[in-house]
Amino acid sequence: MTQTRPATPTDLPDLVRKPLGVGRWRQVTREQLNPFADATSDHQSNDLHPMRAATGPSHPATIANGHRNLTLAPLPRTSKSTTGHVTVGNQQLRVDVRAGNGTGTPLLMCCGIGASFEVLQPLVDALDPGIDIIRFDVPGVGGSPVGALPNGFPQLARMLDRLLDELGYDRVDVLGFSWGGALAQQFAVQHAGRCRRLVLISTNTGVLSVPAALSVFAKMVTPHGFGDYAAAMAGSVHGGDSRARTDDVRRLFRHTRVAVAGLGYLYQLAAAASWSSLPFLRLIRQPVLVMGGDDDPIVPVANARILATLIPNAALHVFPGGHVEPLTAAPDFGPRITQFLTGQRP
Repeated sequence: MTQTRPATPTDLPDLVRKPLGVGRWRQVTREQLNPFADATSDHQSNDLHPMRAATGPSHPATIANGHRNLTLAPLPRTSKSTTGHVTVGNQQLRVDVRAGNGTGTPLLMCCGIGASFEVLQPLVDALDPGIDIIRFDVPGVGGSPVGALPNGFPQLARMLDRLLDELGYDRVDVLGFSWGGALAQQFAVQHAGRCRRLVLISTNTGVLSVPAALSVFAKMVTPHGFGDYAAAMAGSVHGGDSRARTDDVRRLFRHTRVAVAGLGYLYQLAAAASWSSLPFLRLIRQPVLVMGGDDDPIVPVANARILATLIPNAALHVFPGGHVEPLTAAPDFGPRITQFLTGQRP
C-alpha cells in the first residue's frame, strides 16, 4: 500500500483525519523502551512494568509508549534531492533521495561497479519527476566507507532491505545497471514481497553468463586510476556511440566518484565472481524490463536475451548502442522506463 507522505512540514495540517497507509511491522523490544523512558523521564507503569500493567484497567500487558512510536515515523521529505549518510548495522551508507509527489511506487537504483550513485544522474533526470528515487553507494565506493569484511550479493540485498526500513519505505521498484543489475536480481528474489517491478540494464547472470571479450575483461579487473580512463577506453570497453562520443563519456563521469582500485573495488569483483542468478531466475515473479545494447563489449546482448527468456514475466528491449548508452543518451530511455514503472508494458 502506498503511504501518503507530506512534502514539507507545512503540509501536515492537510493530512489530519486522512489515512496515511500501513508501514512494515517493526518489533519494539524492552531494551529499546527502557532507555527511551530514561531519556524522557516518562516511566509509566503500562509501558515498563508487566506486573503492574496487568492490574491496570485497560491493558493486560505493557505497551509501547506513544511518544516512542512517534520517533519511529519517517521525517517529512522535501521536494529536493537530499544526500546524507545512513547507518545500517555497523555500515555507513551514503544515500541520496529525490522526493517525488509520494503517489507512486518509489524506485531504488543500483549502479555499476566502482562508481558512485552520481553516474545515474542522467537517468534520474530523464524519469518521471513524480517518482521518489533512492540511490546509494555500496561499501567501499563513493562516500560509503569500506566494510571490515567483503559482502556478497545476499548480504548486500539484506543491507538494502534494512536501509529501506531506516528511510521509511515499504515496497519499491528496483533498477539495476551493470553490476547493480546482479544486486537487483538478488534483492528481487530474496525480498520478493518488497520489490514490485524490476528493471535490468546492461547486466547478466553472473559467473554463468556470456563473458566479455578477454581484452575487455582484463581492463575491467585490472586496478588502475581513473582520471580520463573512461573517455580513453570508451570505444573498446563501453562500445556503441561512445567510440565517437568520448566527451559524453567524460561528462558522464565528471561528477562521479569512481574507484577502480582499492579494497572496495576488489570486494565488488569478489561478489560478482562468486555469484550466479541462473539457479533462481525462474523464482523472479515480478514484471521485469530487460534492456541490453547490441554493441556492448562488457555485457554482450546475449545475456539480456537469456535473462528475458528465463525470467517468467520479462519484456526484452534491445537498443542500438553499447554499455553506457542508457546513461549517455538517457532522454531516449527515460520515457520507456517510466512507462514500464507506471504499469504499462512497453
